[in-house]
Amino acid sequence: MTSELILRPCEESDVPAIAAIYGDAVLHGVATFELEPPSVQEMSARRAAIVAGGYPYLVAEIGGEVVGYAYGSSYRPRPAYGSTIENSVYVREDCQGRGVGQALLRRLIEDAAARGFRQMIAVIGDSANAASIKLHERLGFAHIGTMRSVGWKHQRWLDTVMMERPLGEGATTIPRI
Repeated sequence: MTSELILRPCEESDVPAIAAIYGDAVLHGVATFELEPPSVQEMSARRAAIVAGGYPYLVAEIGGEVVGYAYGSSYRPRPAYGSTIENSVYVREDCQGRGVGQALLRRLIEDAAARGFRQMIAVIGDSANAASIKLHERLGFAHIGTMRSVGWKHQRWLDTVMMERPLGEGATTIPRI
């Protein structure tokens, strides 16, 4: 794949590729603590809820193929958290380390700020996930804590790393509640 990277809003037709990327992460990785890959129908329902909630949902394409995706979602359901968004970024295994995740996360940050969100939270599965932690650090996220041994997957205990980044004017504006 030598074609240019294209970032665009996610379409319903992208869901099978997204489900395949996420399914591989579920089965072989520790970025997510889900244990069974969701069906295409479930992933479609999840996408619909995210889009209906006013959150950004992006895909990365190379040569006409979806090679990664990123979206924002509710950090917590209570209204007081309405200005805070949690990010998720997944890149197809054969395209990792090529800047796809960074391009997706950078654009997600921009889109979230443009929609009025003021804080982005990263919940990173596995404290040994140095690539994701470094990616978030490069894009202005600060480490705010590590929850030790909160997940059990692939026959081992896993940590969760929490990072945060202000968006737009951050805490200097009135929230979107």
